[in-house]
Amino acid sequence: MLFLYTVLLICCAILLIAGIVEQRRHFANLDHIPTRVLVNGIRGKSSITRLCAGALRGGDLVTVAKTTGTAARFIHPDATEEPVYRKFGIANVVEQIGIVRRAAAYKPDALVIECMAVMPALQEINQSKLIRSTIGVLCNVREDHLAEMGPTLDDVARSLCRSMPEDGICVTAEKDRYHILQEEANARNCKLIYADPETVTDEELRGFSWFTFKENVAIALAVAELLGVDRETALQGMYDAPPDPGVLSVERYLTPGNKKLRFANVFAANDPESTLMNINQLLDLGAIHRPLNVVINCRPDRVERNGQMGEIIPDLDPERVFVIGHPAKSAIDAIPAEFRSRAVDLGGDKRDPEEFMGKMLDMLGPDSSMVAIGNIHGQGEILLEHLAELPPDESGDEPAAEAPARRSDEAPAVVDPSETMQLYVPRLDPYQRYPEAYEARYTQTQPHVPQLPAQRDAAHPYPHGEPGRQAGPAALPPADDGRAAEPPESRGMFEPRRAPQPSADDSQQWHSPGEPR
Repeated sequence: MLFLYTVLLICCAILLIAGIVEQRRHFANLDHIPTRVLVNGIRGKSSITRLCAGALRGGDLVTVAKTTGTAARFIHPDATEEPVYRKFGIANVVEQIGIVRRAAAYKPDALVIECMAVMPALQEINQSKLIRSTIGVLCNVREDHLAEMGPTLDDVARSLCRSMPEDGICVTAEKDRYHILQEEANARNCKLIYADPETVTDEELRGFSWFTFKENVAIALAVAELLGVDRETALQGMYDAPPDPGVLSVERYLTPGNKKLRFANVFAANDPESTLMNINQLLDLGAIHRPLNVVINCRPDRVERNGQMGEIIPDLDPERVFVIGHPAKSAIDAIPAEFRSRAVDLGGDKRDPEEFMGKMLDMLGPDSSMVAIGNIHGQGEILLEHLAELPPDESGDEPAAEAPARRSDEAPAVVDPSETMQLYVPRLDPYQRYPEAYEARYTQTQPHVPQLPAQRDAAHPYPHGEPGRQAGPAALPPADDGRAAEPPESRGMFEPRRAPQPSADDSQQWHSPGEPR
C-alpha cells in the first residue's frame, strides 16, 4: 500500500511540474505577441475577428487570427487559412494554447482571436490564463446562451465582461447595456471605448462583397486606429479580407419543375433579435422577396432556441414554416395558434433527407424565397448539402410581385443581370436601397444614445504612444449628471512595431468613455 501511495505522489508531482513548465512556455509565447485582441460577444464575433485582422494586415502589421464560429479557422499573416483540427470534433478552450504557440512562431505584431468560451468562469480563464489580451472587444449583448450566462440580459452582459482585460482597453458597439459594461470596466481598471456605428457611411459599406453591419466595421476601425492604422488603409484591408464561411448569404437555385428559389442561410444568426434583423434587411435590400418560406432546424440540445425561433414567426409572416430536425414539436408548439396552420412538420432524427427535401421543394411556389433559421448542425447541414446540388438560377431579376406600381411618367425598368442581388459579387452595391427601408423600419425602435459634440482631448487617449490621430468623446451616453466626463489617465500597455501613419481624415471613428460613474 505504501508503494502505491508513493507512485501516486510521484505521478502527481510530475503532473504539477509539467503543468508549471507548460504555463511558463505559454506565457513566453504570449510575450512574443505584443498586441493580443480577444473578440467576445453574442453575435458577429467571427466576422469582427476577420475584419480586425484584415484592417491590421492592410496597415502592414504582421497579423495572425483565429475564428471559432461556423467553421473554426486559423488565418495566417498572408490571409490564407486552414481548418482548426479538433480531436473527435470536440471544441475545448485548451486548444487556444496550441493556437498561441503557432501564432508566436510568426513573431507577429498582433493576434486577433475569437473567444470560444461560453461559461462565465471559462471566459475569465480564457482571458487571464490563455490569451491575456491587451485589447478586448465586446461586440454586443443578445438573447442567447441564457442557461449558461443568464437568466437576464443584464446577467449576460456581466458574464461577457469577464473577458475584459485588466488595466487594458475594451471596444464595444453595445448601446442598451453600455452602463453595465462601464461599471465592469471600471472595476477592472479597463478603458471602455464606444465604436459608433453611425461613423461608418453607406458608401464605405459598398466596398464589401458580402453582407456586413456597421457595428462590426466600426469596431474593426476602432481597433485599427488604436494600433495606428489610418481609416482608408484599414478599410481597404477589410475589403480584401476573405469572409467567414458563416457569413450571411443568398443563393439562387432552380428546383424540380423549373421553379425559382432564393435561399438565405441565416443559421449563423441563431438568436431571435439577430435573425429578425437579418431577414428584414434582406427583404429591404431586395435580396429575397415574398412569398417567403421559413425553415426552422431543431436540435435536441437547443430546445429553448427552437422555441424562440417559433415565437418570431408572426414577425416574419411567412407563407409556410417547414420544421426539420428533432424535436420539431418544440418549435411548432411555440408558434402562435393563428400561424400554426402554416407549419409543416418534416422533423425527426431518423427522417430520410430525400423524403423531407422532396416534400419541401414540391410545396414551394414558382418564384419564392426561403430562409433557414435556428442552428446549422444536424439536418440543417443536410439541407444545405442538398440545395447545393440544385442547378443555379442564372436568369436576371424580374419585378417582384409586391413591387410598387410604376408611375405613368416613368420609363419602363430595364433589368440588368449584372445588378441582381448576389451578395458575393465583388464590389456589389447592396446598400443602394438601404437607407429609406432601414430607417423606416428601425429608427423609431432603436434606443436613443445621446450624441455629444466631437472634441479633442488634451491628453493622448492611446495607451501606446502617439496615435495616427486623436479623438474625443462623440457618441457616448453622458455621465450621470448629464455632463461629458474627461477620459481616464493613459496607461502603458503595448507598443506596435510599426510607427503610426498620420491620417488626413479628421473625423472621429471611436470615442473615449466618461469617468467612472
